[in-house]
Amino acid sequence: MSDNYVLKALAKVIVALAWTDGAVTPEEVNQIKELLIGLPDMTVSDWAEVDIYVDSPVGEAERQRLVAELQSKLSNTQDKQLALNALDALVIADGKVTEEERLAISEIRSAIENTNLKPLSGLSRLLRKPTNPAPVSTPNAPNRELFMDDYLKNRILYNVNRRLTADKIEPEVSRELLWKLSLAGGLMARVAFIDKEVGDLEFDMMVKAMREHWGISEFQANLVAEVAISDISKGLDEYQTSSQFFDCTTDDERLYFLDALFAVAAESGGVTFTETEEIRTISTVLKLTHQQFIAAKLKIPLELRPSDSIKLS
Repeated sequence: MSDNYVLKALAKVIVALAWTDGAVTPEEVNQIKELLIGLPDMTVSDWAEVDIYVDSPVGEAERQRLVAELQSKLSNTQDKQLALNALDALVIADGKVTEEERLAISEIRSAIENTNLKPLSGLSRLLRKPTNPAPVSTPNAPNRELFMDDYLKNRILYNVNRRLTADKIEPEVSRELLWKLSLAGGLMARVAFIDKEVGDLEFDMMVKAMREHWGISEFQANLVAEVAISDISKGLDEYQTSSQFFDCTTDDERLYFLDALFAVAAESGGVTFTETEEIRTISTVLKLTHQQFIAAKLKIPLELRPSDSIKLS
């Protein structure tokens, strides 16, 4: 039986190959799950190592790095055959193969078949420590796993950092502030996306709120807002995000942010009842009082408030 590291490396290559046609289908995801389902002692981090590649497209340079990493972990002919079988299974799962996919499959198959195996001796296998081998270094190839902690804890920050790295741009602010801004952007985007779309005025208000309170540049505020809106349709753990925002903000920041949430909601033509309840939920996790919530709501012009505003609830 191949070890966990071989199978995880293989799963990453299969995901990269699945992205060749621009999309990963549910059938392809199921094939990847079947490859990993029997692994012993799989942890959340192990699954995340693969899922991080399902999350967004994998380019050619990154795919080549993953293939090289797989090659470095192949130690016997069984590993090779498993990898070749997985390639064949992906073709069946997808149901169709584009010319680009065909070329990629051919390249990966050739790389696997031509891998020089260096099997460990029986004694070496017994002495081998169960530690994850170091990733293969491939010059100029991106490695999203460097941002794994952000991927697990703050998905918007993860994507902001990936954008900055891809464009070779140094962050204009500290990591601590960028963490906070990403959480704020995610929560504002969640309120703005209640009606399943985010208008230009809502976007502009998100940017304005971040610039005015945290003094960041227009570029940085636009970047966070763009990523937050792009990510929000994939889902956001409202409780986790609000809790993290509470942990890294002051009382004054949380009060200001409550005003900002209502201001963003109002830009869609008025604050709806659904938006109000969403903000109420966030406010509760931020440990703001009912009186503070009402005070923030009353700052919105009467004609832009939901019809229940007269009840002050």
